[in-house]
Amino acid sequence: MSELIPPVPDNEMERILKLSELDVDYAEVQDSLQDLSKLAAKVAGTPISLINLIDSFTQWTVSNYGLPLEQMPRHDSVCQYTIVAKEEKLEVKDLSVDDRFKDKFYVTGPPLLKYYFGVPLQTADGLNLGALCVLDKVGREISPEKIELLKIIANEIVNRLTAYQVIKELKSKVREAGDTQRKVAHDIRGPLGGIVSLAQIISQQGNENKMDQVLEFIGLIQKSGRSLLELANEILGADKRVDASAVRYSQTQATADTFTLQVFKDKLEKLFTPQAIPKDIRFTVRIHDQHETIPFSKNKLLQITGNLISNAIKFTPQHGSVTVELGLVVTSADKNLQIKVTDTGVGLDAVAVQQLFTQGAVSSTSGTVGEQGYGFGLALVKHLVDDLKGNIDVVSKPGEGAVFTIAIPNV
Repeated sequence: MSELIPPVPDNEMERILKLSELDVDYAEVQDSLQDLSKLAAKVAGTPISLINLIDSFTQWTVSNYGLPLEQMPRHDSVCQYTIVAKEEKLEVKDLSVDDRFKDKFYVTGPPLLKYYFGVPLQTADGLNLGALCVLDKVGREISPEKIELLKIIANEIVNRLTAYQVIKELKSKVREAGDTQRKVAHDIRGPLGGIVSLAQIISQQGNENKMDQVLEFIGLIQKSGRSLLELANEILGADKRVDASAVRYSQTQATADTFTLQVFKDKLEKLFTPQAIPKDIRFTVRIHDQHETIPFSKNKLLQITGNLISNAIKFTPQHGSVTVELGLVVTSADKNLQIKVTDTGVGLDAVAVQQLFTQGAVSSTSGTVGEQGYGFGLALVKHLVDDLKGNIDVVSKPGEGAVFTIAIPNV
């Protein structure tokens, strides 16, 4: 059947890389897009509108109107066909008679959908991140004028997602500026304190100062002063400048782009428990150290960990288990994040482990209950971990599950 061969864009790796660059928190952008999903439904005259982003395994509904949907497996979605549509739109007048969709749960059961129209969410460089779609329980027609309006709304969705990324990058620079200020204050305090102390000694001793002592003190003062000059030159010579007004952003404005272990745990449970439930897989997220309240950057962490979890669920038989362990190693110099994903799945032999992270360039495999694969998820994980200067390790044997361990420095 055609549904056994999922449609994959020719530029799939570039597409999911672009989506990962946006670093969207699928659970947090609903409010900023809600007006657009509602507007799309009103324009089309349909009771339902969804804004869907499609990653390696999952279709994430980041805004919905008329249907409380948050996610579904990518292989079940209609929008997976929209992102490969040559006409940059897809209309299915009757889902119940289309071989690709007639047996899907949303057609055979509530909400008993019949009509679908979708346009891709396309970036300026031609990458389709997902789709804006409108749906109905009855058949209908959408005029060319309304189609053009839906495309305009889709463009605005991409604009907002791009702005979301830019704002996060600005906040990150604000945090870096704050860190630089604290470092500068720390580095200046030592030399300045030394200068003040030496000057105070000279002043207190007054006429009792001996010339060799004074010269020694002056030498130490010069050394401290030289340290300050070197620090000033380092700051003034930096290539990147951060506007002073940006530093005045409050700490609360930056927290939206940071995690703690507890927040990370809660987020993973909310996003991925729904994927485990249909296979009756026991999904658990654990925190193993005392640093659960220390903040760290969430940069790409949902994309990295989410792809590992989705992959583990895919290859774990029904009634199995997938466990995520999170830890933070804190030193005086930095914070290092450790992520371990363990499953009781089918496992891999040594050759498969060796080829694992280049699988997207070769082929894909179906899951334990026939879930369709796209072959790019783990290649993306490897790319993102490398980009963060981290390490990834895999331990697995056929029939004994797999353990993926990731270490990311300087989070």
